[in-house]
Amino acid sequence: MNAIEQQEHHLPRVLGLWDIVSIVIGGVIGSGIFLVPKDMAVAVGAPLLILAVWAVGGLLSFFGALSFGELGAAMPEAGGSYVYLRETYGSMIAFLFGWTLFLVIDSGAIATLAVAFASKYLTHFFPISPFAQKLISILFILFLVAVNYVGVRWGANLQNLLTVIKFGSLIAVCAVIFIFAKNGQVANFVSPSPKTIPGNLFSGFGIALVASLWAYKGWDSAAYSAGETKNPQRNLPLGILVGTVACVVIYILTQLAYFYVLPAGAIATSDRIAADAMNLVIGPLGASIISFVILFSIMGATNQNFLCSPRVYYAMAKDGIFFKKLSAVHPKFLTPHISLIAMGVWSVVLILFFGTFERLFTYVIFGQWLFFGLTVTAVIILRKKKPDMPRPYRTWGYPFTPLIFVLSALYISINSLVTQFWNAMAGLGIILLGLPFYLYWHRKSRAA
Repeated sequence: MNAIEQQEHHLPRVLGLWDIVSIVIGGVIGSGIFLVPKDMAVAVGAPLLILAVWAVGGLLSFFGALSFGELGAAMPEAGGSYVYLRETYGSMIAFLFGWTLFLVIDSGAIATLAVAFASKYLTHFFPISPFAQKLISILFILFLVAVNYVGVRWGANLQNLLTVIKFGSLIAVCAVIFIFAKNGQVANFVSPSPKTIPGNLFSGFGIALVASLWAYKGWDSAAYSAGETKNPQRNLPLGILVGTVACVVIYILTQLAYFYVLPAGAIATSDRIAADAMNLVIGPLGASIISFVILFSIMGATNQNFLCSPRVYYAMAKDGIFFKKLSAVHPKFLTPHISLIAMGVWSVVLILFFGTFERLFTYVIFGQWLFFGLTVTAVIILRKKKPDMPRPYRTWGYPFTPLIFVLSALYISINSLVTQFWNAMAGLGIILLGLPFYLYWHRKSRAA
């Protein structure tokens, strides 16, 4: 047995509580808070409803985090959701989750974020040709692969730094708006009232809620790194919960800052709400400040994917249902380096052949929320199936909090199926495309 094979079951536990909190905050706060307020304002119009959407989306994310906390503390292994799905439903469902994560969800997110970094925000500071934008996107990915390749501690340190910068910057932006806005209007927090908004508020609220949940996406990823977390029975659930709550608070505070200088109607027509708000307060410099903040936000969200997601493919490969080489651990750096490289290479391929990849990424909303629902349902099933499993942390509000989350995930999946039928079918097709690959690897692993 060579050195890599001897090390493959021994990813070092080096991540502490702050690292988990940082992974959650740094992964959740990407570009969502700068983009989705417009979609929410268009969907529901009234400020109180927009704030309610942020609160409900945050509450649902918190309920999901409660359940992931129990699962992570009970099964503190590399792979997160993949492990929970495997233990609850078997290897096929778990594989299809990991397959979709690799093929579309996380690699697609990396590709989209990298392109946005180079083409939408870096160009604010100096002109960049289309060819150079693509080259910078690729170099951006290679840089993050290299940082995470040489040690999980290096990737975590970068994540911690980026989280402090982006979270502190958002706090500073809110403070600047509230302190220096000369024409700030507290009345914008409540006007217009929900009663004066025409249209179907129930349908609009659902559309806005999906937008908010997209902005909250990422709270679950810390569980992928459970195998490298110190004292995971405590640090994993606590870190996920603290990080999720911090994101809810900063999102609502930022939305209030937007309202302070812009009414809901103006927000509904703004493609760059944060820049517009800062421009009203401190002039053109505001747009540069926001672009600078977003660059760090994008880097943090992308780094989270490289810090966490390769652990899923590593776990799949260890089980014999993915490329075997992806189970390798670097003999010196003790990282799943082949999984990291594979994810980086596939993300670059997506950039080269699919551009921003945003369209294909929308195909998997249906399947993604199905997997979310299945994972949280695992809390209930495993309570019955494995009552003697050690559970250092138990989900607060059980069984109501996981049930509310599962029903919400079901609603989002069905809503996606009804309103975007062909996108949902395309997403289902991407998931089912993994079946023949699963059957091949599963048969091969049983014959070994």
